Amino acid sequence: MSIQVFGLPVSRGVAIGRAVLVASSRVDVAHYFIDPADAEREYERLRDARTEVSAELMALKQEVPEEAHAELVALLDVHLMMLQDPMLVESAQPWIATRHYNAEWALSAQLEVLTRQFDEMEDDYLRERKADVEQVGERLLKALTRGTGLSPGALANAGARDFAGEDPLVLVANDIAPADMLQFKRSVFTGFVTDVGGRTSHTAIVARSMDIPAVVGAREASRIVRQDDWVIIDGDAGILIVNPPPMVLEEYRFRQRQVELERARLSRLRHTLAVTLDGQTVELLANIELPRDAAAALEAGAVGVGLFRSEFLFMNRAGRLPDEDEQFEAYKAVVLAMGGMPVTIRTVDVGADKPLDRASSQEPRHDHMLNPALGLRAIRWSLSEPDMFSEQLRAILRASAFGPVRILIPMVAHLSEVHAVKQWMDRAREEVNARGQAIGEVTLGAMVEVPAAVLILPSLLRTFDFVSIGTNDLIQYTLAIDRADEAVAHLYDPWHPAVLRLIAQTIAQANAMGKGVSVCGEMAGDPAFTELLLAMGLRSFSMHPAQISSIKQRVLRADARTLQLVLPVVLDADSPQQVCEAAMRTSSKAAADRLASGPRTVLQ
Repeated sequence: MSIQVFGLPVSRGVAIGRAVLVASSRVDVAHYFIDPADAEREYERLRDARTEVSAELMALKQEVPEEAHAELVALLDVHLMMLQDPMLVESAQPWIATRHYNAEWALSAQLEVLTRQFDEMEDDYLRERKADVEQVGERLLKALTRGTGLSPGALANAGARDFAGEDPLVLVANDIAPADMLQFKRSVFTGFVTDVGGRTSHTAIVARSMDIPAVVGAREASRIVRQDDWVIIDGDAGILIVNPPPMVLEEYRFRQRQVELERARLSRLRHTLAVTLDGQTVELLANIELPRDAAAALEAGAVGVGLFRSEFLFMNRAGRLPDEDEQFEAYKAVVLAMGGMPVTIRTVDVGADKPLDRASSQEPRHDHMLNPALGLRAIRWSLSEPDMFSEQLRAILRASAFGPVRILIPMVAHLSEVHAVKQWMDRAREEVNARGQAIGEVTLGAMVEVPAAVLILPSLLRTFDFVSIGTNDLIQYTLAIDRADEAVAHLYDPWHPAVLRLIAQTIAQANAMGKGVSVCGEMAGDPAFTELLLAMGLRSFSMHPAQISSIKQRVLRADARTLQLVLPVVLDADSPQQVCEAAMRTSSKAAADRLASGPRTVLQ
């Protein structure tokens, strides 16, 4: 029976494939394909892991204290019995033999099948045994990891797959952490669905950066979908279709082909300069997460990096953070790869939905954080960790010797933070100079992400060389909406008049003071806002590389001077989206008429 599950569309396109269900605790299990000739060896790894875990459990039985003997021994006996049950290890063998999954992936897939069976049992006692199955499964997975030397984050080892004659795969999970999402860049999955999340959660942002279809906030998707079901992800409508009928399947395959043709057409623009019809040059920059992403930025035609999210260098490291030299090499690699084009490195922005593997030294003072989005995050975190902050600043300054670097400070809201940042910058510069290490061209900027930053912008611009508007957080803090919470996702509105007025005010004030201004949030990569941002006076957009061609197409078709005439009407409207769409249609027609009447000029 075909089922439709509705969620939030966060990354456009269509994905069709077999469902791979993964529990949240097992998202970072290694997922890769083996050579069919290695199937028996992979199955032997599973049997060896079972032998190892069996020995561990037997040893634990010998160490059980006398006063707790009966209960604990009985529990360990249950785990030993489950360990030997053919439904666990033996039933994982077909996943290896027929689907060519590695041992960890095969076991994870079989665990999902078993836990679903336990969920459907009517007997309460038997249903509660699901936890025992999961505990035994986790022990086996750990044994497999130890046996291969793979790290817990070994999903990164997943290589690209040649799908000739094979079924593509779609990941279905309750949730995926942002750090785990990064592993998808080299994984085998062509799309994903999660039960939770919002349009601008970091999970969704990474999905868009990878340009793969995704739906979040699909509620019960991971319970409704079964392992190996055929599914369709409609990333435009936010729909998951489970076991689609043949006619629907064929319709979506046709849509897939159309999307691929459109992407190929847009890719031809990658070496075209982004210049409006009236000759205004527009800077299209790339947002990246890791040094290897610089290649994608260049391939997409970016003229620099507008946002290097350095916090992803600090994630999935089991508490061992990168030192100064490791960071320096990472930043240097990006600067060299961009070949003289500017690279904007944001200092570590952790907290909220991007936690590190270890807590800040300040966090133990609190039993818990009631609202992480309002807690110790971004520049607040960095200033609470002066040793870590100093290391990062020194690493960035050293990397500037190899090309132009811009340092971007996230979530600035207080002038006291500005003064503290300047002091740490001066100290870091002195320390690098004292070592005799070179420092090149460096400018310092602030992210405008909270309304307070807009209200004190003239004061900020007296210290900073440029500002970059982070629209995702600016919307969140202006409208008091947790952008990762699907329960209030319908209230997250980038078209809200207050949001648009704050953005317009920031751009106007920065331009008036002769300071650089860009937008690096999701609005920069959304074609629906391109003309409006141009009308506000924005000439620097930073987005995921996959979005550059579509934004460039809108820039090439826009007339900035004509657009500026309709801006006051849009900003004064109660329903800016409707007014903007109508005004932009009129403006586009006028621009087209003007273009037809005379040659195009490029202003220097």
